[in-house]
Amino acid sequence: MNNLIDRATLDFYLHDWLHLETLLTRPQFAEHSVESVSAMLDTAERLATSHFLPFYKKGDVQEPYQDADGAHVLPEVQNAITAYAEAGFLAAGFAPELGGLGAPNLVHSAATAYFMAANGPLAAYSFLTVGNANLIAHFGTPQQIETFVTPELEGRWTGTMCLSEPQAGSSLADIITRALPDGADELGPRYKITGNKMWISGGDHDAAENIVHLVLAKIPGPDGKLIAGSKGISIFIVPKFLPGSGARNDVHLAGLNHKMGCRATSNCLLNLGEHGGAIGWRVGEIGQGLPIMFHMMNEARIGVGLGATMNGYRGYRLALDYARNRPQGRAISTRDAVSKQIPIIEHADVKRMLLACKAYTEGALALILYCAKLVDDAATATTEDARAEAEAVLGLLTPVAKTWPSEWALAANELAIQVHGGYGYTRDFDVEQLYRDNRLNAIHEGTTGIQALDLLGRKILRDQGKILAQFALRVQATIKAAPADFAGEAAALGAAMAALQACLRDMQAANNETEMLANATNFLSAFGHAVLGFVWLDLVAHLDTTRYDLNFIEGKKAAARFFFAFEIPKIAAWLAPVSTRNGLTVAMQDGWF
Repeated sequence: MNNLIDRATLDFYLHDWLHLETLLTRPQFAEHSVESVSAMLDTAERLATSHFLPFYKKGDVQEPYQDADGAHVLPEVQNAITAYAEAGFLAAGFAPELGGLGAPNLVHSAATAYFMAANGPLAAYSFLTVGNANLIAHFGTPQQIETFVTPELEGRWTGTMCLSEPQAGSSLADIITRALPDGADELGPRYKITGNKMWISGGDHDAAENIVHLVLAKIPGPDGKLIAGSKGISIFIVPKFLPGSGARNDVHLAGLNHKMGCRATSNCLLNLGEHGGAIGWRVGEIGQGLPIMFHMMNEARIGVGLGATMNGYRGYRLALDYARNRPQGRAISTRDAVSKQIPIIEHADVKRMLLACKAYTEGALALILYCAKLVDDAATATTEDARAEAEAVLGLLTPVAKTWPSEWALAANELAIQVHGGYGYTRDFDVEQLYRDNRLNAIHEGTTGIQALDLLGRKILRDQGKILAQFALRVQATIKAAPADFAGEAAALGAAMAALQACLRDMQAANNETEMLANATNFLSAFGHAVLGFVWLDLVAHLDTTRYDLNFIEGKKAAARFFFAFEIPKIAAWLAPVSTRNGLTVAMQDGWF
């Protein structure tokens, strides 16, 4: 099935629900119209179908390989990056003065969804490049922007972010990569950098003229020692080839990581400074590395959620197509063994699985686009209060946007395999690969547990629940606007939000950080489901019976009802150990295992 996204669903989200037309009236987006957006989405679908989708399985079989010249990837990777750039998608979200289209983040995200659905591992090169260029565009000097961002947006260079190290993993405070001052030039303060970086997606390949690495490292203090913790971290631009001379920088591929999925994306261990130090230029001030990098990481977290969503969504679409065309068995009421077999989509349990897939993946796509709109609102809303409120809600929802699709679109992939039966776990069908590819997203850009600590510790408890209360106002408005035939679901969502807020009060009363955070992942699971309940209730409240046919409308209502009937009840179970501050995981001893 090459129909990557149901266009009616995407149009419903953009126009009826998120009011794209209103967004386009803002001065920042004056160059765009409903017609130009529609043309952009048409182009995205066409390009994704022609340059990305045909090589999905090939990239899984023909993995990147390493020789003396570095990492080599499919020739189709370079062709896809070039076509993507020439169509304007690399630069779509950037300001016109940088050669971009100045498109709303909402529109760019919708277009990106096509490429993620067609071939996420191949699309990752461009996705990372956009994030890299965006960071330099925000925090770099004019000369850094001209030197590094321009060729990236032209599709000639690609970009990465180099955070993790073999001994540190996600604990960035423990990185030991060093940056020694080495004077300054037209690109700014220059340093020689030595260290090792691990898990670098797109870290080396032959699909671009150059690779621009954004590297976290520490500048030694006067005593020559590295500052402990995250405050000593700065961020540096470290290209594979030095601009101007084209000489090879002291950045070397030490090895390729062989992953269970996303095999077309090279994943690298990089050594910096094997021969005296890799040359890099500092971005921003000394010690501001993590705050600056979080600009890219937050963007990447939502992007990971989009990639996870589209992996699950594609699996759902394939399972739906298979179920409609695979005859097997007969209706329970039929006892005639020689009667004609029925398509498996007529069996109740297959409908259950497909409904779950629809509820998970269409809900996840709606969540990601909702967050994309929040990005636009935080930057361009007409009042300062509206911008601040959008930014606060976006911060609250970012860990959900990353983790919920990574967990539940993956569940949709699992169900898609089940719908296919024995064929599902063979390599002849894409659903097997989609599951393997999607399994990586629960780890990308911070594990589910790390996102849970961010949500509960940094976002909710730190400000005494004020951001949660802001979001609750949006939920209450949706509850009040719910259609009459969804009164029960509206009441269930209200009860879920009340339970979350009561749980928060219980934790605040205990005032014990260890107890409060011990079950943070449970809290994230519960909150994530409440957010998706809000999304589904808000979606059905915006269904326009004059614009969409009966099947479309009833399908959306059925998915919403499924989510409330089968998923919302899980919230109470997740919150129980959080509210009681269950200490089992804290008390558990190594020897007891």
